[in-house]
Amino acid sequence: MPAHFLQPFPDVGQIRVTREVTASEDAAIVMECGALHRTGVVGLDRSPVVNIDHHLGNTRYGAINWVDESAAACGELVFTLLEALGAPLTKDVATHLYLALLTDTGSFHFSHITARSFEIARRCVEAGADPQWIARTHYDSSTLGRVRIFGHVLNGMQLDETGRVALLTLTSETAAASGVSHDDTDGIINFPLSVKEIEAVVFFRQAGPDWRISLRSKRDIDVGAIARTYGGGGHKNAAGCTATGELAPLQKHFISLVVAETDKPSENKAIETASHTKSNPQQADPQEASTETID
Repeated sequence: MPAHFLQPFPDVGQIRVTREVTASEDAAIVMECGALHRTGVVGLDRSPVVNIDHHLGNTRYGAINWVDESAAACGELVFTLLEALGAPLTKDVATHLYLALLTDTGSFHFSHITARSFEIARRCVEAGADPQWIARTHYDSSTLGRVRIFGHVLNGMQLDETGRVALLTLTSETAAASGVSHDDTDGIINFPLSVKEIEAVVFFRQAGPDWRISLRSKRDIDVGAIARTYGGGGHKNAAGCTATGELAPLQKHFISLVVAETDKPSENKAIETASHTKSNPQQADPQEASTETID
């Protein structure tokens, strides 16, 4: 999460940012990271690693691995740990946990949300977390540069031939000229998904010789599988990876992969079709019911 978004939240000043773990540490707890090399932290091999995550494809790199792929957010795992320890759910702790739920579930949009997600959110609110303050503080803290780069990137949005997959691009040159950081582009990939016809988004951000590729999708379109093929990770509807090469061929390749995913039969569509046919038998030929799809 961009650092400036965290500043108003309780006790953030106590966090010490480091890129290296020393041998004097008793343990290193790594959260929200599917593979150790993706942390960008040096020296994690000097201490026992506790790996806490909920992403598909986690490589189980820790001395202790607590990976629950059914959890909608790492905040759910932290809440479970606090319960097991009998730790009090103070207002400040509840505020951070609610923020973790809010951001990790895409504001409660993603498909992996469960009843437990809302139960934990309820417990946090009961403990003093203020949903309105948290949402406004997080989402209404943009910089002017961030808003302008959003406009620039979205203005350059392209669609594939089907009109279902959107492509966004941000080069290092454009980012430098705008004076924005990598953090300032956080969240931009979600905007195209508000268009009814768009089912997936691919966002290319240049980082030195590499391209950081973010993927988002709706419903049963599994972009996480694509990311894992290229050493990345994430969830079915939100994932990312890194690739090196010429931009145009890379974009063409990844668009083709995403389009192929959108063309796969949807489990949800099949369920909707069966339900529709059962309740409206006169509207569908029984022999064709298994292949009919309803959006």
